[in-house]
Amino acid sequence: MTMPKGNYADVNGLRLYYEIHGQGEPLILLHGGLHNVALLGDTLTQLAAARRVIAVDLQGHGRTADIDRPIRYELMADDIAGLIRQLGLIQTDVMGYSLGGGTALRVAIQHPDLVRKLVLVSVACKRTGSYPEVLAGMDQMGGAAAEFMKQSPIYQSYGQVSPTPDKFPQLLDKMGDMLRQPYDWSNDVAALKMPVLLIFADADSVTTDHMAEFYKLLGGGQRDAGWDGSNMPKSQLALLPGLTHYNIFASPLLPAVVAPFLYAPMPARV
Repeated sequence: MTMPKGNYADVNGLRLYYEIHGQGEPLILLHGGLHNVALLGDTLTQLAAARRVIAVDLQGHGRTADIDRPIRYELMADDIAGLIRQLGLIQTDVMGYSLGGGTALRVAIQHPDLVRKLVLVSVACKRTGSYPEVLAGMDQMGGAAAEFMKQSPIYQSYGQVSPTPDKFPQLLDKMGDMLRQPYDWSNDVAALKMPVLLIFADADSVTTDHMAEFYKLLGGGQRDAGWDGSNMPKSQLALLPGLTHYNIFASPLLPAVVAPFLYAPMPARV
């Protein structure tokens, strides 16, 4: 595997930080909220064993400094599309977790021509797809929590790599503002043409009812696949046991489930 190489791309007023790990077909990999490339861990390492993984720090996260605009899934999706085009990629696989998953989903919705396959980890396609207590926590997120988080690995990693380490309270304020915004992308999801792999923990922050609803929007869960698999949907659903929203990305089960989906031939009709 090649050594990671840090780079910046100028897109939409951002100096967007990204690293390239490994060689092979490209895969854009997007971290969760308040995380950064450095926290992608063994999942990044495992995927980069056979792919050229392009790991990105999203707006205000990691080495990507914030700018004077709100943090929104739609805006960050345009940033990723800009990066894909700057790298000269005609089409790429895109994988995201939590915040990165919402961004990856919006890339597929807003720029479907750029996405070959899509992997979404612990993501709801509408705000009400999360449990009520999770939504209550989102409602309360803001800069006042910065002091409480100073001993957390998330804060310590932010302080080590951010060009503006004193801006953590402002990042929490912006994240809270984003998480309080209502959204429902159900119609957009139903229109997607590329294969999608949905992955959830069995004790996720997303309700099991919403997991099934999301999968049905993608054409799954509609009928028996048949003894010969002739009715197999192009998209897939995985439920990983004994995990939560907060530790699923660190599980060795995750790359083990993702790899076969990415390496499989494209369906005949997409």
